Amino acid sequence: MNEFTHIRMIMGFILSLSVAQLLRGVAKLIVHPTRSRPYWVHLMWVVYIFLAIIYFWWWEYRLHELTQWTFLSYVGVIFYIVLYYLLCSLLFPEDLSDYEGFKDYYYARRPWFFSILATTFLMDVVDTMIKGSIYFKNLGPEYPIRIGIHIVLCLLAVKWRNERYHAGLVFVLLGYNISWIARHYFVE
Repeated sequence: MNEFTHIRMIMGFILSLSVAQLLRGVAKLIVHPTRSRPYWVHLMWVVYIFLAIIYFWWWEYRLHELTQWTFLSYVGVIFYIVLYYLLCSLLFPEDLSDYEGFKDYYYARRPWFFSILATTFLMDVVDTMIKGSIYFKNLGPEYPIRIGIHIVLCLLAVKWRNERYHAGLVFVLLGYNISWIARHYFVE
């Protein structure tokens, strides 16, 4: 077994747990819609994180091109994946009894959610550097600007509870990420 196969297996386990957490949460909302009142902004973040995980798994395929793995690069990739699991767990906790519903929960836990989300963007840079300078350059000048703006927007979401800001933010980031994926991966 080569290093990438080993790392890919661990990545798959953690990402599977992440997707399972999201699917379990959505299924609970469908099966028991009156137990915890859904909140549409929260549900849009579920869609956003689901897409982010699918995208993450797709471009992590590039790691097979790495010829030299170090323990540090391994830890970096695993830490990055663990952040996604934490985001999924924050989106659908085991118990909401301390909250009036998902809206109350979402705004109470937004500092954690958006701090971790901002950290995923920092880890994206680390992950991109692991893939090499050629890969980084191929992403173009938009990439560092994109990362910087995403981090700033997340840090503002930590501070601001404004419902319009949070609704707008999820639509802007979701739309932008769909555009980014389409422009970078749907072209031949």
